[in-house]
Amino acid sequence: MDNRAAIALQQVSKVYANATVALQDMNLVVEPGEFVSLVGASGCGKSTALRLMAGLSAPTTGRVAVHSQDIGFVFQEPALLPWAKVIDNVCLPLKIAQVSYREAKLRAMEVLHLVGLAELAQSYPRQLSGGMKMRVSIARALVTRPRILLMDEPFGALDEMTRSKLNADVLKLWQQGDRYTVVFVTHNVYEAVYLSQRVVVMAPQPGRVVAEVAIAAPYPRSDDFRTSAVCNAYCREISGLLAATSVLSY
Repeated sequence: MDNRAAIALQQVSKVYANATVALQDMNLVVEPGEFVSLVGASGCGKSTALRLMAGLSAPTTGRVAVHSQDIGFVFQEPALLPWAKVIDNVCLPLKIAQVSYREAKLRAMEVLHLVGLAELAQSYPRQLSGGMKMRVSIARALVTRPRILLMDEPFGALDEMTRSKLNADVLKLWQQGDRYTVVFVTHNVYEAVYLSQRVVVMAPQPGRVVAEVAIAAPYPRSDDFRTSAVCNAYCREISGLLAATSVLSY
């Protein structure tokens, strides 16, 4: 196993108590500072793989090595505390880590500025749009200053315009300063190509990696990249690989 990698999965399998084989012999290496997306049909084990990386679950067999304890996780739903103000939702991980409230508040305001919500720090979740709630969720993940950011299909429930804006925001945040490592789970091929340096294609029954596609397009990526011939070519390639997984699964 590569000791220089940020994340490495070696021959990893995950079988649940009901005998469902979520992953079988999965191998994946993610380099420090890399932005990698996992794509595949529902049930291919994308979210399971992410939970293993986060230490939220243990593999049945194989080895998962994550070379940092500084991990941020963005879930599919924002899961904000409805009775707490935005700033207190963002402060929550620091409160758990017993960081002083003064320091936690300063750091929370720092990341709220980064995600463009500083002026809403005293608002409650009920006063926010879906996109704003997800920004708060991202801020909460970033407030611990993680070296690894794991994102489990965070924009799937949002409208296309909001999703595109948040994609651009995530890339902007990732490019600022010393890049952290990102593993991003999505069903959306266009989103994966726009964001990633590498797209990992997974097949279900059982969940496993069947292909990897390096996205050789420079950053920053503007809105024009989304409609470019280069982007469309990558999308066609990955869509073809995903279509082939339906054949491989039967």
